[in-house]
Amino acid sequence: MEDVHFNFEDLRVYEMVIEFVDVVYKLTDSFPKEEKYRLTAQFNRYLQIAQDSIKECVVCSTIARRQNFIKLEDDKSIRVALSQMAKMITNLQKYLKK
Repeated sequence: MEDVHFNFEDLRVYEMVIEFVDVVYKLTDSFPKEEKYRLTAQFNRYLQIAQDSIKECVVCSTIARRQNFIKLEDDKSIRVALSQMAKMITNLQKYLKK
């Protein structure tokens, strides 16, 4: 399967955020367990927003297909990608709840 690359991944700010997340993970590794839960709850809030955005994209794709703006094959492809992202976010949420 070919690699998928999004334009925002080329942005320096994106790279900085990813690097910052690495630093946060390292720093918080030694935090007391109860504090980790407080921090991950905040992160989970944003993951839930991402899940909700995925649902909005499904609705938009369905509308676009029903209005004949996109082909059925495009809608199916979009749904596969959205499903994969939703599963990844769900797995990340489960990991953070440990």
